[in-house]
Amino acid sequence: MKYPGKKTRIAIIAVLVFGSLAAWQFSRRQSKETEYRTAELTRGGLLVSINATGTVEPEEVIDVGAQVAGRIISFGKDAKGKTVDYGSPVEAGTILARIDDSLYAAEVAQTEAQLMANRASLQKARADLGKAELDWQRAQKLGSSEALAQSSYDAYHSAYLSTAAQVAVSEAAIRQAEAALARARRNLGYCTITSPVKGIIIDRRVNTGQTVVASLNAPSLFLLAKDLTRIQVWVAVNEADIGRIKPGMPVSFTVDAFPGENFKGEVKKIRLNAAMNQNVVTYTVEIATNNADGRLLPYLTANVIFELQQLDNVLQAPNAALRWSPPAPEGEKKNGAKKEAGKRKKEQVGENGKKTGTLWVLAENKKPRKIEVAIGATDGVNTVVEGPELKEGLTLITGIRQPEKKKDEGANPFTPKISGGAKSSNGKK
Repeated sequence: MKYPGKKTRIAIIAVLVFGSLAAWQFSRRQSKETEYRTAELTRGGLLVSINATGTVEPEEVIDVGAQVAGRIISFGKDAKGKTVDYGSPVEAGTILARIDDSLYAAEVAQTEAQLMANRASLQKARADLGKAELDWQRAQKLGSSEALAQSSYDAYHSAYLSTAAQVAVSEAAIRQAEAALARARRNLGYCTITSPVKGIIIDRRVNTGQTVVASLNAPSLFLLAKDLTRIQVWVAVNEADIGRIKPGMPVSFTVDAFPGENFKGEVKKIRLNAAMNQNVVTYTVEIATNNADGRLLPYLTANVIFELQQLDNVLQAPNAALRWSPPAPEGEKKNGAKKEAGKRKKEQVGENGKKTGTLWVLAENKKPRKIEVAIGATDGVNTVVEGPELKEGLTLITGIRQPEKKKDEGANPFTPKISGGAKSSNGKK
């Protein structure tokens, strides 16, 4: 029997090796099925909301300042009899601080003396007026004759008019001195700083011995909250969301000081003076809340949720399921994919005016099947969906699961495997 030559045997072995490798690759591809990430279509409540961050603020804050300059010499007593300090409760008229009044007391004494001098001048002027009036009356009886020269007649008339004017000047000086005295006494009164309303001291900005200077702007001494049982949350809302916020809208918020606890409130006012920061326009929204227990402290950071719409017993699908679509088959042209994407964009609004979307489910042949649905409100995670084929518990495709690669995956099956590590000549690894 004649055996094939060496070259022929090598060719046959090569064909068998490559045939086996191709068969292995083909069987591997056939046995590998695409695995999908899925989620169920659920039914329940959905809250449409806007999230923002704000600051807890007292509803009415009064900045108590000083209208005169001087050195702080002492503080007053609060409603509990303690020295006024941070958090002190005060009544209307409570003395908060005293400024050194020695200069202002001296000014009062000086203006009082000036007033007395002006009053004495007025008395003298009135006496002179009385004498001048009598002289003028006698001159009028004699008239211009041999008994009274014309010059003397004119002198008596002039003296009468002059003393009458001097009385008017003295009366005006008295009124001027009285005004200066009232001003000096008012400045002296400003040396005692009192509380204008009943409230709580939030901030004390001066210390004993500190000099305050009142020039163009009154220096701030105390920050007084009128009523901490009524408190607000000031929230900066982006211009893209401000149109959906209305006065009276319910709001919930949390603060880091009380983790896990929700506080309730409602929108009270939307301020129109917008602010711009790095080309981002925001509006300040005032939220009113009840703080009868006094737990919320001023200037806490609040994480606010504006409750736009509360939906109950609705079908909702994950947003990931609405975004997913099967990958395009190999060989599809890019322009075809663009046309399909543009077609999907045009179909986002249905004939009834509702937005439309697409959900994908697994058919019986384990292939994705498309379902057209009408989509509604969303909370950022789930979206309300409607459609005749939808029912609670329906399995939706949200993505493709990527299998974990093994260390020897993709290696040639004919490569010999070496168990254990390589050993050296002395038998050690």
